[in-house]
Amino acid sequence: MKKIVLPILLTFITVFSVYSQKLIAYRDSVPDSYNFWVYVPETYDSVSATTPMILFLHGQSLCGTNLANVRRYGPLDALRRGRKIDAVIVAPQSPGPPWNPEKIWEVVEWAKERYPVDTNRFYVIGMSKGGYGTLDFSSVYYDKIAAAMALCGGSNAKSYCGLNTIPLRIMHGTADRAVGISQSQKVINQMKACGDTPLLIFDKLSGQNHSQLAKIFYLPETYEWLFSHSRSDSVRQVNRNIPITPATMQHAYDNFSTGKLIVIDPLTTASANTNASIDTLNTQKTVNQSNTISNNNTSNSSHYHVIRKGETLSYVARKYHTTVEKLCKKNHLKETSILQIGQKIYY
Repeated sequence: MKKIVLPILLTFITVFSVYSQKLIAYRDSVPDSYNFWVYVPETYDSVSATTPMILFLHGQSLCGTNLANVRRYGPLDALRRGRKIDAVIVAPQSPGPPWNPEKIWEVVEWAKERYPVDTNRFYVIGMSKGGYGTLDFSSVYYDKIAAAMALCGGSNAKSYCGLNTIPLRIMHGTADRAVGISQSQKVINQMKACGDTPLLIFDKLSGQNHSQLAKIFYLPETYEWLFSHSRSDSVRQVNRNIPITPATMQHAYDNFSTGKLIVIDPLTTASANTNASIDTLNTQKTVNQSNTISNNNTSNSSHYHVIRKGETLSYVARKYHTTVEKLCKKNHLKETSILQIGQKIYY
């Protein structure tokens, strides 16, 4: 009997370790560096090592020694709310001083050794102070990075030329009073002084202030854009086909799923299996369920999207991973049809 039970138990442990969402706190694991979180997605498989890795660098408000603060906004909070991100995420915490690229890299290397990933698909994203950190880090370790996204930051890099070699998206609100858009423009001017910038996207987000850019962490388009790049691409190009605009950002909190996120942190009360389906998600789930309808044109499992100001068929197609042609056929529309606010588009 023991010979039968043991293999079953080992199999259970293996399946659990591969297919459960886990968020793990690490303190004092890397000497003279940062404390950090590591998120392991359900899809992670250490044997194949095909999972991408994202490095998230937070802003000034999350600095300190309370590691739980790093979960207040950004990818880790997006996971808590139910956003699906199929990547190992490394999220260090700065105690206060500016981000140190060398110390960040020590944390990244530590994580890569223990969580094998696709090293050609390593991405960096950060906001405010983390936007500075993203550009400073990327200017040093550009040969390791598949793509980077810096939100409402700037840079104090010693050299900006390496930034010209990676797909880079710099995003800044025109109404930012905390870190003026001129800080991003200075970085771009320095990059242009090094030569051509064919891999750069500069998104000037009209009317957006500093804090509003945090919505970008919750958009599926953000991760779709990052994951569309790889260092193994035969020709390094930047994807310009995934727009992120103020209109897009209005839907940052739409269509979250529900699930269970296992938080492993012995120093906090969050060290239990906690449902990601918090009250806001339960409300969202009810809304999503109400979108399941049946009529003469659609099957019982069909859903619809309610058109808001500025939305197009192309936007709906991207959002629900379909095509304009299929949307037109299902809704008896033409590609040139004018959509009305409140109109239901079945997908």
